[in-house]
Amino acid sequence: MALIRWQPFQEIETLRRQMDRVFDELAGSNQQLETFWKPAVELKDTEDNLILRAEIPGVEGKDLDVQVTREAVAIRGEYRREQQAQERGLFRSEFRYGKFQRVVGLPVAIQNDRVQAEFKNGILTLTLPKVTEARRKVVKVNIADTSTPTPEIANEQVDTNGHVNTETEPAAV
Repeated sequence: MALIRWQPFQEIETLRRQMDRVFDELAGSNQQLETFWKPAVELKDTEDNLILRAEIPGVEGKDLDVQVTREAVAIRGEYRREQQAQERGLFRSEFRYGKFQRVVGLPVAIQNDRVQAEFKNGILTLTLPKVTEARRKVVKVNIADTSTPTPEIANEQVDTNGHVNTETEPAAV
């Protein structure tokens, strides 16, 4: 085991840089704060579809831009600030305003030209139909029982006159 010399000033400097970064992000412009917020999503796999739900309260449908490829869904939007007059007293708002974006990778390919969307009560629901190859296919497999005697195979032989002779013999295993 090798001994490593402890350098407390280097660790303090690293901590100082991390704290500076946190305060810079908090004190920065709204544009910096916007990059930290992404809508929460839920992805559900059904037999024929993927169901993507995104929680986007306070946004109108006209302020959303949803783009779907075979491999991913991109949701962009903007919270718009209501125009309010400040008459007296203090005005305080903890709401976030501005643009946001979320890209969600999909586990299987989908038919992006058949996507259905619904936006109700701040929840965006996308029904993403899977491509045929990605759907679960169930195939019945016949299993031969090895305890039964081997079936006989009919051998057909045609002579020069066109007559068919059929002989049965045990099948080769």
